[in-house]
Amino acid sequence: MKSERFSECVRPSATGALVASSNAAELSVSCRRRRRSLGLLVAASMFLLVRDAGGGGPYQFYSVTPCRIVDTRGPVGVNGGPALSAGTPRGFSIRGSCGIPLTAQAAAFNVTMVAPTQNGYLKLWPYGTTAPGTSNVNGPANTLAIANGALVSLAPDASLQVSIVYGTVQTGTTHVVLDVTGYFQ
Repeated sequence: MKSERFSECVRPSATGALVASSNAAELSVSCRRRRRSLGLLVAASMFLLVRDAGGGGPYQFYSVTPCRIVDTRGPVGVNGGPALSAGTPRGFSIRGSCGIPLTAQAAAFNVTMVAPTQNGYLKLWPYGTTAPGTSNVNGPANTLAIANGALVSLAPDASLQVSIVYGTVQTGTTHVVLDVTGYFQ
């Protein structure tokens, strides 16, 4: 089969599925190129290895109607204000709110950094464990809002399950909005 460049695609599309029994994921990519007399459909398949993250499982994913579970712009409270201060981790309660059962092992979030005062990032991780070396959201100072999706394991702690920290090289603050879209159990 002749090699095709996907940068020349008119309508590239990709689909994927996890193959649990072989710990592999299959990704199919197709491309329809524009030609004068003939439309050519090129399909490519490849296998990606998926590494075990070391957690329990397998877990089933359950979607929920998107629900605001944390908003630091609101009144002071466990899942409310004040804004996060740079370098100071803060724990948030997840289970038992917004349809997340007490048996949930992980959650799917849309995390939004709102009005950071310095260039920085947000990290999310299970409460009471070591922070990861990577961030979930990066944003420049004075950005109105910037968001990203995150899958986070929930700590077994009965009151706080997720930690969030605002990282920056200077002192500063940012608000955080955390919407839950589903959970694993």
